[in-house]
Amino acid sequence: MSEVSPGINWLDRLIGFFNPEKAYKRIAFRQAYSSGETHRRQDGWMPLEGNTERLNAMSRDMVRRKARDLERNSDIMNSLLASFERNIVGSGFVPQADTGDEKLNNQIEHIFREWSKPKNCDISGTQSFNEMCNMIVRRLKIDGGILLLKTYGGNEKFPFQLQAREVSDLDGDSVVSYRHNGKSVVGGIEVNDYGKPLAYWIKEETPDGWSTLDTKRIPADKVIALWEKKSPSQIREMSPMSQAITRIADAEDYLDTISLKEKILACFGVFIKRALPGGNQLGRGQKIDARTGLPRKTVTPGMIQELQPGDEAQAVIPTGQASNAKDMLAIMIRLIGSGMGLSYEAISRDMSQVTYSSARQGSLEDKRTYERIQRFLIDHFLDTVYEEVVISAVTAKTLVIPDFWSHKERYLEHSWNTSGWDWVDPVKEATANKIALETNQGTMATICARSGMDWKEVLEQRAIEEAYKKKLEAAYGISLQEGSVTNGTAKTEKSSTAK
Repeated sequence: MSEVSPGINWLDRLIGFFNPEKAYKRIAFRQAYSSGETHRRQDGWMPLEGNTERLNAMSRDMVRRKARDLERNSDIMNSLLASFERNIVGSGFVPQADTGDEKLNNQIEHIFREWSKPKNCDISGTQSFNEMCNMIVRRLKIDGGILLLKTYGGNEKFPFQLQAREVSDLDGDSVVSYRHNGKSVVGGIEVNDYGKPLAYWIKEETPDGWSTLDTKRIPADKVIALWEKKSPSQIREMSPMSQAITRIADAEDYLDTISLKEKILACFGVFIKRALPGGNQLGRGQKIDARTGLPRKTVTPGMIQELQPGDEAQAVIPTGQASNAKDMLAIMIRLIGSGMGLSYEAISRDMSQVTYSSARQGSLEDKRTYERIQRFLIDHFLDTVYEEVVISAVTAKTLVIPDFWSHKERYLEHSWNTSGWDWVDPVKEATANKIALETNQGTMATICARSGMDWKEVLEQRAIEEAYKKKLEAAYGISLQEGSVTNGTAKTEKSSTAK
């Protein structure tokens, strides 16, 4: 009997009995994409269709709970998070003011460094600005977003402060929306007809996490809501770990199973085979097994035990082949990393199988992932914070700029230096940078930015070193050269202090 195509239903067969050509056209039209077929191998795969926000709302809370549980208990999850934290934030985000006045630039940058201290930037006084950035990256990956409330009750010098709140603090049913003053409130976010946030409804809680049953409406301009929008109809966040948590949980279960199997293989037991099991076997310190009525014995290293006549000791050693967990685990981590835009090496820290070319290519792809998130933080968070810090400093007269309000845009001009990355091969990279400068394919600004440095500060430091070098040459009558110190015609090989 020929196998019936899984895409043919009873109506197709009926039409085909009277008009095979018509039935064929129906089937061909319906199955223009083979992935659109439904058959017994895909019985459980029936995707939902509809508004993205409504679909996300049905799973958002559970996905977040699972991601947080893995954050607390999974070393694979924390390895993934640590990779994002150390490469996106690293040593921190450093603003570079660009007002056109170098003295004022230095003053603004100094004020931002002072504000970045825990006592000034955080309303709780427990985190520096860089520490808050690390927490933001972590919450973006686990929860899908974070809320930062703008407050202006700090000290006299720095009134502006940030208060971090979790997205789970939003007061609103994830599925059911309602109306407030003619506006929709979806998942605790009040939006207009175009989906633009107007206010955030946040649950009030005690410091130890107990709800006060009160809700506070905070206007949207007082909240920095960070989450990545992936669909036009999306209103709230969705954890990006939704694609990875199942595989991470499977990997953890797999490791637990392999660990248990290896523990069993490392154990052995001893059975005493008796020719005459009868008789009183009680002795000092012996324990009787309630089920068998026989004395229970233990085996200790180096023990010497006398057996009764006719007794025979038989060792039971579990047999089995150790599983090759390394390859299986490597496959799982590669899939987890690829879904998050990272290489296997970035997560596992295993560099045993890479060459220079593969390591560099993997590093470049990882950097693009990190740079995209850095750009997101700059556009949606860092620029806003910088402007608030400068404006609040001017308002508090910590920063005095007479014509600030009439030329506010010019005084708020700035850029950000992000944490750079070390080179895979410093000699090759330095040679490439030298060629790029000489052929006008690169600039000092771009090259220094890759390493997280300010090109102006680099040139200023080089100028200071060159001036000090000339001062030493004049004072001691020597000529400092690369790799040597020359005194008149005599040349003594020494380490140069010029670099």
